[in-house]
Amino acid sequence: MLVLGALGMPSPTSAEKPCDDYPESKRKRCETLWKRINADAVSEMAQFGRTQLKRRQEGTISQEQHLRENMAFIKHSAEKRLELLSEQMGKE
Repeated sequence: MLVLGALGMPSPTSAEKPCDDYPESKRKRCETLWKRINADAVSEMAQFGRTQLKRRQEGTISQEQHLRENMAFIKHSAEKRLELLSEQMGKE
């Protein structure tokens, strides 16, 4: 967590429990949607990870680039999933 704060990035907890921001009456639906959204994102995350590992092993990116790109991907992925959750919760 300290590293994330030091890099000026939001804490991952905002993406871990986004349903806490909704009223109690909407949380069950939110949690169901959030689980599905995360499950749908698994293949994209795995592919990114495999590609990064391959690039790192081939020496085409440095350790610093690897870390920077991973952090950017994680941030973008979380933002995209949170936006999707918000859109789907708004369709209620």
